[in-house]
Amino acid sequence: MIKVSQEARDQVVQMMQQDGVDSQSHFVRVGVKSGGCSGLSYELTFDAALGENDKIYEDNEVRIVVDKKSFLYLVGTTLEYSGGLNGKGFVFNNPNANRTCGCGESFSL
Repeated sequence: MIKVSQEARDQVVQMMQQDGVDSQSHFVRVGVKSGGCSGLSYELTFDAALGENDKIYEDNEVRIVVDKKSFLYLVGTTLEYSGGLNGKGFVFNNPNANRTCGCGESFSL
């Protein structure tokens, strides 16, 4: 399961509205790919197409889709949004990550 904080939820809703994305037909796709300074990096996009290996979750009124492979790396993660002085953007609080890079966009297990 992936959790969504209130701040992240508000930002997702705002971005969907700005991009003209229908929240009824689209969802947030969260994934993991090889790369980044720590070995693995996060992906976050809007999508409307489901794959056969996708899992669908809903938290805080946000539908999230994760492929089966990425889910193994993301189980228990909370998606948050930070708008502070250190930068603006989505933050993945991943309890499975042993090490993260300074920018928080990549991690290793």
